[in-house]
Amino acid sequence: MAKAKKKKVVLAWTKDDVMNLRALAKAKLSGTQIAKQLKRSAGAVSQKAMRLGVRLRSIKRKAG
Repeated sequence: MAKAKKKKVVLAWTKDDVMNLRALAKAKLSGTQIAKQLKRSAGAVSQKAMRLGVRLRSIKRKAG
């Protein structure tokens, strides 16, 4: 018997979510850190930030 697929739940962005996104970006948090706090995926946060014209801090990793 085939396993049932999980349904994706799409959460609409509320005004509070957008205000929090802007505030966290202003506080220089990275996209992944913001995503954890907003309980959204990193991709969703980065796409919304791009649409709003909000710049997110990127994490620079050391080459090693």
